[in-house]
Amino acid sequence: MGKRIVLALGGNALGSNLPEQMKAVKKTASAIADLIEQGNELVIVHGNGPQVGMIQDAMTELVRSDPVRHIPCPLSVCVAMSQGYIGYDLQNALREELLDRGIEQGVATVLTQVEVNPGDPAFSAPTKPIGSFMTKDEAERMVAERDYQVMEDAGRGWRRVVASPEPVGIVEIDTIRSLVETNHTVVACGGGGIPVFKTEGHHLKGAAAVIDKDYAAERLAEQLNADCLIILTAVEKVAVNFNRPDQKWLDVLTADEARTYIGQGQFAPGSMLPKVQAAVRFVESAPGREALITLLEKARDGIEGRTGTRFVEARPAT
Repeated sequence: MGKRIVLALGGNALGSNLPEQMKAVKKTASAIADLIEQGNELVIVHGNGPQVGMIQDAMTELVRSDPVRHIPCPLSVCVAMSQGYIGYDLQNALREELLDRGIEQGVATVLTQVEVNPGDPAFSAPTKPIGSFMTKDEAERMVAERDYQVMEDAGRGWRRVVASPEPVGIVEIDTIRSLVETNHTVVACGGGGIPVFKTEGHHLKGAAAVIDKDYAAERLAEQLNADCLIILTAVEKVAVNFNRPDQKWLDVLTADEARTYIGQGQFAPGSMLPKVQAAVRFVESAPGREALITLLEKARDGIEGRTGTRFVEARPAT
């Protein structure tokens, strides 16, 4: 019997611009179709760091070129735009792949709002990288010209950072659940979801933030009562002492072991740290839940226990 799986796609599954994305989603669709072919129900969450930064940069330049005709575009609207065009590419590539395999199944993208707390301390301490990588000189120019906040990102260059509040709940959860239960693969919570918070009456107001897609995927998996959360990234397994001579790849991690490593600073913020934290949250959210971190092309092997880092609440007593 198949499992209900929430699958969080890393940036390597999408590329960093439109031409790269159109090529990347074909490979991504093939790996996802492998899991569907096994009888699993899938809900797909994707990142949008490069794309949402690209959209807002383009909108900013448009306003600067003609401030009379154009007004600034809120970050929440840029997130919505990225959800739309990434979902469009993903659902078409996956639909085509499934039909090529003789699988008749609906694929749908749900424009998803995710509620956040306006009092979340993340709003006063931005940490979420978005947009393309920059040199230090380019980053300093963006600080001076656009008042951006920037940070060095895991040795790969400098990026703009924005607030990344915790997801409280998925607004369109009932719609997503209904689609899953009627034999649809769903693309939801793209880019972590459109961040919103409640104001007067029933109004939801967009927030100037980008929610971490791994935390959003975990919250979605909880609310969907999923069996498994799979977080796909650029490495086959989680490692401690990463990129050092004593690097060690991990096959299994308990929640307590993961917390110990987190306390030692083993996982980079904005990179592996949120993935590990999301996996721990999910396995502790209810008995019998599983989490896995691995490569996109190794997802099927990971589910079958042949690779990846598997997260468990505790090791069985011996």
